[in-house]
Amino acid sequence: MKSETLFKFKTLFEAQRREIFARGQGREDYLLPKDETIDDADMTSTEIEAGMKMRLRTREALFLRKIDDALARIADGTFGVCGGCGEEIDLRRLEARPTAALCVHCKEDQEHQEFAHIDGRRHKSLGKKLRLMESTG
Repeated sequence: MKSETLFKFKTLFEAQRREIFARGQGREDYLLPKDETIDDADMTSTEIEAGMKMRLRTREALFLRKIDDALARIADGTFGVCGGCGEEIDLRRLEARPTAALCVHCKEDQEHQEFAHIDGRRHKSLGKKLRLMESTG
């Protein structure tokens, strides 16, 4: 991959990283107020809002991990190389999803091979070891 392209992605990732940290500075807004005069409806509303904020922070943390992984791949010279087949990831894919570590074909294969849970979905947080246990058990 050209050095100008790598620099473009590195700059993008660093900007996204700074933006996430800037949004998170001084955040303690997910804490519930300790005011005893709040009625049940206000408390419920506050709890729902706090839950949504915590989910947003979790998503930001996961995205930050993907950014850090992509920056590490840039540093070690493997950015833009598919982690599945070793081929170069199409630039259009990287422009659409800059943190992608798999080419379109390997990502599609990965999605097809995922074991379907009883409700037709599979949690991505399950490890490979657990998947192997499920398929053999």
